[in-house]
Amino acid sequence: MKKIVVCGAGTMGGGIAQVCANAGYEVWMYDLTDAFAEGGKSKIATGLEKQVARGKITEAAKQELLDRLHPTSDISCAADADLIMEAVLEDIQVKKDLFAKVEAVCRDDAIIGTNTSYIPISTLAADMKHPERFLGMHFFNPVYAMKLLEVIRGEKTGDAAFEAALAFAPTIGKTPVSVKKEVPGFIVNRLNKAVQVEAMYLLNEGVASVEDIDLAAKLGLNYPMGPFEMMDGNLELTYTCLNLLCDLTGDDRYKPIPALEELIKDGNYGRRTGKGWYDYTEQQK
Repeated sequence: MKKIVVCGAGTMGGGIAQVCANAGYEVWMYDLTDAFAEGGKSKIATGLEKQVARGKITEAAKQELLDRLHPTSDISCAADADLIMEAVLEDIQVKKDLFAKVEAVCRDDAIIGTNTSYIPISTLAADMKHPERFLGMHFFNPVYAMKLLEVIRGEKTGDAAFEAALAFAPTIGKTPVSVKKEVPGFIVNRLNKAVQVEAMYLLNEGVASVEDIDLAAKLGLNYPMGPFEMMDGNLELTYTCLNLLCDLTGDDRYKPIPALEELIKDGNYGRRTGKGWYDYTEQQK
């Protein structure tokens, strides 16, 4: 692979673009407007400048990486791409609309990957002309630090695309795991949400407090963060994903508990809003 297009210049798209550029690939960062795309590159530049200040990388290395990033709002950048990676909203129709635009311009042998966290690959590939070259490539946040890449096969994903994705992962410093059968949430999020759901049930049933459940998870399971602390990273996303899992699986155990419904209703989304399961308004929990 030589040319990579990342669709979506937000947190995940920017992270994917950065690790690919860091590995020496030429990367086009596509978004709906030039401002969004340029903003994604600017955020990467800011992060790299902090690394330079800490002596983690040189100024020259920073500039070389940035020179390999090409922000754009023109989807025709995918016309000669070897790999097109999608990292847009976790919404089925938004993703399908993007894939229709990509397939209209890309080569028939280009691989198309989705960074979806929960949506089955075959659902997203249902309207594709070439579903055999489509698969899941699920990165984790922060992309530059998290080593795992879930490579997910859809019902019609071909061996060539699947093996190419597995081989690509180590070239950008990622360790791939092969998800042979698509299920909502795949491996990590299926496990993660199960723990978070059980933690909320324990709270809802009055078994223990938020603080003690988190402490038990950290000291008893050796988790670096408790489930409530982890959810507070983006409580709105937690809520959205639980509802999505509930819809996709038909399993009511994923239905958000009343306390979570109340937090979302009041606009309390965790650390970024100052309050979630914990109160961060005094600069600390």
